[in-house]
Amino acid sequence: MGPADQLRINVWRDNELSLEIKVRPDGTMTLPLVGDVQAAGRTPSQIRDDVTQRLAKFVKGDAARVTVAVVAVNSYRFSVHGNVEHPGVFTSPTFVTVIEAMAMAGGPNRFAAPDKSVILRTYAPGQTRQIPLDYDTLKTGERPEQNIVVLAGDTIYVP
Repeated sequence: MGPADQLRINVWRDNELSLEIKVRPDGTMTLPLVGDVQAAGRTPSQIRDDVTQRLAKFVKGDAARVTVAVVAVNSYRFSVHGNVEHPGVFTSPTFVTVIEAMAMAGGPNRFAAPDKSVILRTYAPGQTRQIPLDYDTLKTGERPEQNIVVLAGDTIYVP
């Protein structure tokens, strides 16, 4: 999960504690009785377990049964920059591949060197990897293994 994602928290037999909530920009959400819960970087199951454990302090037995469902994923964002027709930050409700991301940006412009394109992927603070791409080869289908899924936070750069 990430900032701006929307979740449905259901507490069994308790409509007052059940709600639909959006993850704040700081990656947390505030729930009744429970308080702030870290959501960014966690799965719905991890959030459910955390909420259930905290809620058990206030409710007895089976009443602390919690489900967490994803209503909308809004945190999947990536950028395409450099010599493309429409550079910028893009979002999608589903994962996209390199070809799809490039199409969203309008493709390389006439000044581009698409054979020298790269994906800049950050794994941890200060740890960025450059994944080389040859857009022309991708476009023709000669190297389908290079048409990888673009991850949230990736930047595709076309020189």
